[in-house]
Amino acid sequence: MTPAKPLRADAQRKRQALLDKAREMFDAGSFFDLRFDDFACLAGVGVGTLYRHFPTREELAEAVFREEVAALCDCARQLGSTLPAVEALASFLRGFVDYLDAHRGLARTLATLMASRAGTLAEGSQALERAVLDLVDAAVQEGALRRDVDGGAVMMALHGIGAAHDRPQWRVEADGLITVVLDGLRSS
Repeated sequence: MTPAKPLRADAQRKRQALLDKAREMFDAGSFFDLRFDDFACLAGVGVGTLYRHFPTREELAEAVFREEVAALCDCARQLGSTLPAVEALASFLRGFVDYLDAHRGLARTLATLMASRAGTLAEGSQALERAVLDLVDAAVQEGALRRDVDGGAVMMALHGIGAAHDRPQWRVEADGLITVVLDGLRSS
C-alpha cells in the first residue's frame, strides 16, 4: 500500500475548517443535531469536499478525536521537557481538568461516539496513558514520587474525574481530587 500523498495547502485548510466546525459543534452539544451535509456549509466548503475528506460522520468524529488526543499528548511532552518532572505532571493533570471543563460537550460526545469505534478509542487512550506514564516515570526517577506509583492509577483518577462531569460541584471537586492524587503520589 502506498502512503497517502500530502494534501495541497488549500485542501489542508478545507479539511481543517471541517474539523474545527465539528469540534465547535461537539462543544455546543449539537454535533448530532445537524444533517451531515450541513457541516460543509457551516465550514464554508462544498459537500464534495466534506465527503472526500470524511465519508461518514463517524470518520469526522474520529479525526477530531485523534487531533484532540495528539494535542493532549503534545502538551504532556512539552511540559515534560520544560518543567521539573513533578511540576510537569501537576501542570498536565490540572490542565487536563481545565480541558475537560472547557470542552465538556466535546469530551462527553467523543467518549460516547468513540465507544462504538473501540480500536480508535483504545489507540487514543493508550497514547494518552503513555504520555501520563512518561510524566509519572520522570517524577519517580527524580525522587519526587513514590517508587510504587503506577501511572494506571493516575489514569483511573482522570477517567473518574471525567465520568463525574455532571456533578453540581464538579470543577471544585475535580481540582480537589487532583490535589489529593498529587499529595498521595509524593515521596515522603
